[in-house]
Amino acid sequence: MAVDMRLPAILKQISLSGSKGAAASLVVPGDVITTDTGFMRGHGTYLDEEKLTASVAGEVERVNKLICVRPLKTRYNGEVGDVVVGRIAEVQQKRWKVETSSRLDSVLLLSSVNLPGGELRRRSAEDELSMRDYLQEGDLISAEVQAVFSDGALSLHTRSLKYGKLGQGVLVQVSPSLVKRQKTHFHNLPCGASIILGNNGYIWLHPTPMQQDEEAGGYYTSTEPVALSDREVISRLRNCILALAAHKVMLFDTSVLYCYESSLSHQIKDILKPEVTEEVVLQTRHRLADQEG
Repeated sequence: MAVDMRLPAILKQISLSGSKGAAASLVVPGDVITTDTGFMRGHGTYLDEEKLTASVAGEVERVNKLICVRPLKTRYNGEVGDVVVGRIAEVQQKRWKVETSSRLDSVLLLSSVNLPGGELRRRSAEDELSMRDYLQEGDLISAEVQAVFSDGALSLHTRSLKYGKLGQGVLVQVSPSLVKRQKTHFHNLPCGASIILGNNGYIWLHPTPMQQDEEAGGYYTSTEPVALSDREVISRLRNCILALAAHKVMLFDTSVLYCYESSLSHQIKDILKPEVTEEVVLQTRHRLADQEG
């Protein structure tokens, strides 16, 4: 029987250059952001004796004369154009309810999805009766936020071939504030796996497909066995993402790839050990700092 013995070790605290500037924009409730009366009060702030004060813990964001505080830990607040990964929670009349880690379930209308075969026509009663043939409870999907309702619920659509039902892979859930907003959130990594970085904090890892069946309309999912090498790559990426999230490192394709490369000298199961996690994340931060110059 194998025994894994680990002794306590002293970890040296190494500060990266430029970290003080990043910490300066972080506030906790009660911190005075500014005493200048020329700024407008945004979300997460209030006026206290003509001083703009933070009401939540988070990062200060300035847009012209508007100051707001973006909470570090909160439910997902969607915006139009966001890429999300969600799970079908309920099938209703002409719509699906989707769980997207937001305050309310998101809505995916039958008219907002591609029909199998890519047909362009009005949805009929037969389409409504066969909704569970397209998507049923428990299915994972990738979608885009089409609109935000007045109560904060999100309206989704999957009218592009890059969206739709997800097949074999691994779902990783992190804080939505850790996912960096980028032009594209679909990446084929050179290590042999693909990643979907959902703005809602749901990250999908799956083997890179050889080709996409356009006639399936986003509903085809491969059930062929995944090779061991692909499963190992996905498992390593999953542990790397959890390590980065534990140390509050922003998640995007470059940071995940750098962390993956830094972890190659360790076994997959060892990445989540505290001392290994700190070493791998520190190397990733150094590479990101060198890249930013």
